[in-house]
Amino acid sequence: MINNLDLKHLQRCVELAKIALEKGDEPFGSVLVSADGEVLFEDHNHVAGGDHTQHPEFAIARWAANNMKPEERIKATVYTSGEHCPMCAAAHGWVGLGRIVYASSSKQLVEWLAELGQAPSRVRNLSIQEVINDISVDGPVPELAEEVHQLHRQFHEKRS
Repeated sequence: MINNLDLKHLQRCVELAKIALEKGDEPFGSVLVSADGEVLFEDHNHVAGGDHTQHPEFAIARWAANNMKPEERIKATVYTSGEHCPMCAAAHGWVGLGRIVYASSSKQLVEWLAELGQAPSRVRNLSIQEVINDISVDGPVPELAEEVHQLHRQFHEKRS
């Protein structure tokens, strides 16, 4: 169930996605929040240079593995503008992070890319629950998903 605090963090994710877009990168942003509500780490996509593993959710998993105890990780929440891809979901699961909340789903992204005439990804579209067992996941959030949709439209129209 999405609450007002979740919406606040998701809005920051959308802001980070906008920053990525302004820098010429794909519009994705993510935030790691402790059980106490403290923002521990935030990032946006850095794939424009050609390394398509530079997703913010993957960076969060790396940061958490190096800076948090396992008992802190499982109580933390990752907020993101878009549902984790399989690579990021696996990283999230391997380091033992807790809840995931996303503004837009992978299924929505696939639909948006098709609508924009973009080729489908080489990586299979799997939901987080298909990658990680026993995880709490909330999303998408319709009012924010439409904002993320517009960011993806802007990104792909700039590239055309």
